Amino acid sequence: MRGLDFFRFDAATGTPLAHSTDSVIVVGAGLAGAEAAWQLADAGLRVTLFEMRPARTTPAHRTAQAAELVCSNSLGSRLPDRAAGVLQAEMRALGSRLLAVAERHAVPAGSALAVDRDRFAADVTAALASHPNVDFRREEVLAVPDATPCVIASGPLTSEALAADLQRLTGEEHLAFFDAIAPVVTGDSLDREMIFAAARWDLGGPDYLNLPLSKEEYERFVDALLAAPAHPLKEFEAADPRAPRFFERCLPVEVLAARGRDALRFGPLRPVGLRNPRTGHRPWAVVQLRREDAGGRLWNLVGFQTNVRHGDQERLLRTLPGMQRADFVRLGSMHRNTFLNAPRLLTAGLEFRARPGLFFAGQITGMEGYLGNVASGLLAAHGVLRRLAGEDPVALPRTTLLGALAHHIAESPSTSFQPMKAEFGLLPPCAGLPRGADRAAAHAARSAADLAEFQAARPLPLAAAAR
Repeated sequence: MRGLDFFRFDAATGTPLAHSTDSVIVVGAGLAGAEAAWQLADAGLRVTLFEMRPARTTPAHRTAQAAELVCSNSLGSRLPDRAAGVLQAEMRALGSRLLAVAERHAVPAGSALAVDRDRFAADVTAALASHPNVDFRREEVLAVPDATPCVIASGPLTSEALAADLQRLTGEEHLAFFDAIAPVVTGDSLDREMIFAAARWDLGGPDYLNLPLSKEEYERFVDALLAAPAHPLKEFEAADPRAPRFFERCLPVEVLAARGRDALRFGPLRPVGLRNPRTGHRPWAVVQLRREDAGGRLWNLVGFQTNVRHGDQERLLRTLPGMQRADFVRLGSMHRNTFLNAPRLLTAGLEFRARPGLFFAGQITGMEGYLGNVASGLLAAHGVLRRLAGEDPVALPRTTLLGALAHHIAESPSTSFQPMKAEFGLLPPCAGLPRGADRAAAHAARSAADLAEFQAARPLPLAAAAR
């Protein structure tokens, strides 16, 4: 494979004899790989960044851009007392490059940080392609490079060849789950007479479009959804005895509906915090749409990922109030994602236990959510810098959300490991809080204080070339 010319190996053992300490390989230019490559390049390292698209596509991506947001365009709540808001604060303190880009391309979304996904990805791609320390190569990596340092951020849609080599390297079967994508429609095709604009609990501006459903309309929709045919699984998916296995946070609506008549109205169609201004009452259920772009031309159906056949999917969704003439830019789909059994394989610094200097980042580690993916790239980059400085990578404090998430994937029972997003439930309790105290605010304050203390005590080493 080209790109390894700055490494030399012992012919008998395959171990590095010498390598340039200002060089690193990053495999994959998704959210994690883009963040890791940008961090390392800014620190003075020469980064060879590999991305197989557009030569090799995936079932979920639609562009060749780095950092493409595949499912939703929301990075979660900005609120300082929400888990996503606290994680964003931690990433900001740690100098996340992609979070800054996301904030530049934010679109109105109430209290959430949602972005114009095309502008976001284009900005990240341009920054990496023009960076003087990044060699951005559009090539598929067929095997884990023998050289270190290296960051594998190939994502949950890792190519078959690289996945096979990862299986060889790890000696473990990959775990697998199925992920689904929500439909996107044009705003001009929606009937605004039947839709009202509002954010839940009036947080932010009237940034969401809301399709109110009466009890009768909701019941009819659930019946039709349960009767709609789904796309058949591909051969390699159907042959998996564990299939279909869905990630709980990205359940297709038809799977959720099958769990109970009210599952959708207590899930993605929950009406709490919303009142229909035409009636003054809370609807029985609500389908929300969120902006895809700053101009409001495109809107995605929030939490409406589905694997219903495309023709039936269009007919079904057009039965919703205001969507009779909906123009679909993208229909829902489902694809297989893979991830490592991280507790058996990775440290809390995302380093491969059996090979110091080899790091993993992104959804393949079992860190879920856009923010978690970006943050994992940041964490892996920091590990590389410490390793090159002759130090062992260090885990962030467990009292920070990123630290707690990293410890979770490294220390969970390996026999029941499942992907996880950053949640307050991962944090140790705040001692001494009186009854009724705001625990979320206490978690946020403790995270900020402990992260600042950690950074002061363990300043991040710079790459040799940046000194």
